[in-house]
Amino acid sequence: MAEYEIIQVDSESEGSMAWCHVMYALHALSAIGGILTSATVLGAFLTGWPSLIAVVINYVTRERVRGGWLDSHWRWQLRTFWFALLWASISGLLFITLIGIPFAFALILGTGLWVLYRVGRGWMALVGRKGMPV
Repeated sequence: MAEYEIIQVDSESEGSMAWCHVMYALHALSAIGGILTSATVLGAFLTGWPSLIAVVINYVTRERVRGGWLDSHWRWQLRTFWFALLWASISGLLFITLIGIPFAFALILGTGLWVLYRVGRGWMALVGRKGMPV
């Protein structure tokens, strides 16, 4: 596994780091809602208000961090959301075929685990003041 450089944070980027923590917390809240309720992690992540608010915050605040080390966290979160939506769409297509239903269930479960991993890994890297791999 690659080693990541620890980044020194100046006072200007402290506000952006706080927004990044808020976005990870919102995504985690949605994902945990999927674990604790009858919803799937993937379904709660993609349709839960906390995650949707986090995506809006991400797009609104993205220009502040462009070109800096925090930009990798903004990208990481957006890619997590949009790729999860892609995999959910593919599983929806698999559901319409009788033979694809078991694969759809497996894809939903796997994508849910992947979302939990990405949110956890990204947040831990942020706490350690490390950028995400591109």
